[in-house]
Amino acid sequence: MADSGRAKAAGESPSVGRRKGGSPGESPGSGRKSQPSPGSRSKPTAGNHGHSFRKVTLTKPTFCHHCSDFIWGLVGYVCEVCNFMSHEKCLKHVRTVCSCMAPTLVRVPVAHCFGPASQKKRFCCVCRKNLEGTAALRCEVCELHVHSDCAPFSCSDCRLCHQDGGQDYEMYHHHWREGNMSSGARCEVCRRVCGSSDVLSGMRCEWCGITAHASCYIIIPPDCTLGRLRGMILHPSCVRVCSRNFSKMHCYRISETSQQCELDNLDEPDVQSPVVTKENQSSGSSDSGKQTLKVFDGDDALKRNQFRLVSIPRITKNEEVVEAALRAFFIPDESQDYEFQIHTQPGLLTDDIINRNGTPDNKAVFKDTSPEAWLLRAKPKEAELLKVYTGWLKAGVTYISVTVGKSSTVDSIIKEALAQLGKQDHNPAEFNLVEVFMSSKQVQRQVLAGQELLQDKLREIRKSSLRQMNQTRFYIVENRNRVVQVDLLLGGLPLQLSTEEYTQLLQQHLDFKSHLVTITHIYPEQGAVALQISCFSEAERIYMLAKDTSINGKQLTSLVIPEILKSKLSKDSCPLLVFVNPKSGGLKGREILYGFRKLLNPHQVFELTSGGPLPGLHTFREVPHFRMLVCGGDGTVGWVLGVLETIRHKLSCPEPAISIVPLGTGNDLARVLRWGAGYSGEDPYNVLVSVDEAEEVEMDRWTILLDAQEMTEDGKQNGFLEPPKIVQMNNYFGLGIDAELSLDFHHAREEEPGKFNSRFHNKGVYVKVGLQKLSHTRNLHKDLRLQVDKQDIELPSIEGLIFLNIPSWGSGADLWGSDSDARFEKPRIDDGMLEVVGVTGVVHMGQVQSGMRSGIRIAQGSYIRITLTKPIPVQVDGEPWIQAPGQIIISAASPKVRMLKKSKTKQKKQSGSLKEGRAESPAPGEGGI
Repeated sequence: MADSGRAKAAGESPSVGRRKGGSPGESPGSGRKSQPSPGSRSKPTAGNHGHSFRKVTLTKPTFCHHCSDFIWGLVGYVCEVCNFMSHEKCLKHVRTVCSCMAPTLVRVPVAHCFGPASQKKRFCCVCRKNLEGTAALRCEVCELHVHSDCAPFSCSDCRLCHQDGGQDYEMYHHHWREGNMSSGARCEVCRRVCGSSDVLSGMRCEWCGITAHASCYIIIPPDCTLGRLRGMILHPSCVRVCSRNFSKMHCYRISETSQQCELDNLDEPDVQSPVVTKENQSSGSSDSGKQTLKVFDGDDALKRNQFRLVSIPRITKNEEVVEAALRAFFIPDESQDYEFQIHTQPGLLTDDIINRNGTPDNKAVFKDTSPEAWLLRAKPKEAELLKVYTGWLKAGVTYISVTVGKSSTVDSIIKEALAQLGKQDHNPAEFNLVEVFMSSKQVQRQVLAGQELLQDKLREIRKSSLRQMNQTRFYIVENRNRVVQVDLLLGGLPLQLSTEEYTQLLQQHLDFKSHLVTITHIYPEQGAVALQISCFSEAERIYMLAKDTSINGKQLTSLVIPEILKSKLSKDSCPLLVFVNPKSGGLKGREILYGFRKLLNPHQVFELTSGGPLPGLHTFREVPHFRMLVCGGDGTVGWVLGVLETIRHKLSCPEPAISIVPLGTGNDLARVLRWGAGYSGEDPYNVLVSVDEAEEVEMDRWTILLDAQEMTEDGKQNGFLEPPKIVQMNNYFGLGIDAELSLDFHHAREEEPGKFNSRFHNKGVYVKVGLQKLSHTRNLHKDLRLQVDKQDIELPSIEGLIFLNIPSWGSGADLWGSDSDARFEKPRIDDGMLEVVGVTGVVHMGQVQSGMRSGIRIAQGSYIRITLTKPIPVQVDGEPWIQAPGQIIISAASPKVRMLKKSKTKQKKQSGSLKEGRAESPAPGEGGI
């Protein structure tokens, strides 16, 4: 960015990678309303980090943003740009940088992934105001929370979670974010409380989670160790993605929702974003002594109709009006470098306000005139200073300043920059000057041509948008030929085809260039192929085209897959692969997905609605040791285990241990493994600590062969569906009344899926369908024959027959019972046997659910054969259908599944900063990148 007087006055903070707040509004602590004291405004100085403090009279309770204490008395100091409120005694200690200076603190530009904000109390990281009751957004990867109107003024300072192509970062620093932490968080340095629920206060590393005061964190060593969860975090130095024009939403496989379009709407024409500046925040536009100006910051804002409303006195100096407009756009420059132009319907008039009023420069005034709109322009300069950042050149300095004149070309700037860096012996032709626009949504890079006049380029950017100029940097980088390798995973293809058939199919529908695209892996059981593409434009074309392509009536899926560099994984590394079903557990699935993305590397967290479990397992295929965490119901766990079974021979770690976060209705498997009856909002950090401390156990898994007879035409008309020939069973397999209730529940959910978003409602529907079956009688023992370990078993008079692999059924009921019986062994989940139990009807099932009775014990065995003589409802792990007459064979599947059982020992209470810093926030993030 080009230097300016105010930017130089504000100076550079000794720390990097931080993000600070700042945008018009009142003090965040919903504090006292502030009224300006005339003549008390101060210019920014090197000691106030870009703030423009003004003395105000407080009329409501207000808290200091530096020490977070209550401001006693009637006098406080507020920044006119970012609303930072301070005691007079705290002014000299302020280390928080004003948000107008935030772009200067970005170490590595990384765009944010904005999504809809949660309902928790949060403060905007730009304007520092409370987000409650307003349209707000949050980053899905870091702890950035902003108003929708403030989002364009935030910069790309998200966590760096991977190496981007050939850019290799050797050291990973703490990644500090201000505020939005628990009020009980303690400073890592002084051990005093540094969090606050009243204002945006305190700093936290988004990788390791340590917290500190704004005045203390600068003395913490910069290197980040990733904290307590380091063993399960996929270190960013081990992940590589060639992203270029792929957005971070694509790289992290984050599903786009209609709510996430709130930010995009700011880029659409005819969308207004009016903001009133701080001079008017106490009195409002109703004050007859005020007038409101509609101000645009460039031609781009005119086209999109994006303006800021600036409220000023009806008679005021021209310089003060320009200053107010600069503050509204968070531009840290001096007012004498800018001027106003009138925007009217025919076009722009070149007359500035000073000439139109006919007064000298230093006494120019705004009079009571209200044109349609004003355009803020930068005055042309003969020469200016340009900051040239050294990028990835191990130069020892962040940037150097180069003078840009009318005849300065890109080549001449490169030569001067190399001379200042002591690299004058290097060939300038081996370096490029790269323009980097650090917008909050996307980082855009452009290599400048050698003969391009740089001053013309700067004027062009300023003419388009002054805000864009404030968020633009210029890097000098080595001109190296980077190896392009983009990995895509395409799903939704027909099953069980050969490599040649998949190649022909993709060639037919996607018309890819065979010399640029290689099929590296095929997954015929899943109908998916992995592509490696050596051209960015071809990768982008295939990615977008696949999303709009259907084959045999099925929509294709297309995902960007990161490359895990196993050579960089530490020997004791055991990263956690997380699968989350956001549709389970109502809104809790989405919240826990958000929490894990912040606590871990988002490249190790996969949303099951985007391609299922295969993308995650394919990504981790070469990781020698890893564990898995499945967030969902028993059906979700079975889905993941099923996909794992089909591709385990392609994994370097074929038997990863699996833990569960129960988000379903029954959650029987989670109950057995001590993960609880259901997720009730536990801190995701504590969940991960429990996973890390869990013990490994083995669990049997069973294969069910359904050798059904051919369906008749009449049977099809009655709704009988042909089931799969082979299914896998983890929990239990039921026939008769148990499966019939599950089938009725399944039909009710298909009719109104929107209502089935809570465990309480789901169980209520189960009770309802059960009551409807009270008078129902089925002589199940007459409709089937049972063999256990090749022995015929005589069945009693029952309505339901259930085969148990785990000692939990129907949301935690003990169907087998705890009474000892000399005929049978005590059931275990790894004993290689199934327990066969009968129920006499709905009343009996209700008694079992209430703990009054147990089921009728029939047999134990490892090989089951069932012969059906008529169609009967069946269910496997809660998935029901009607099974036609025929044979059903149940046998043990190998190998056994390795599961994680939650440890009985209580976790030790985490001290201060580590646990308390996460008590209210779903997750911390990354360290210092």
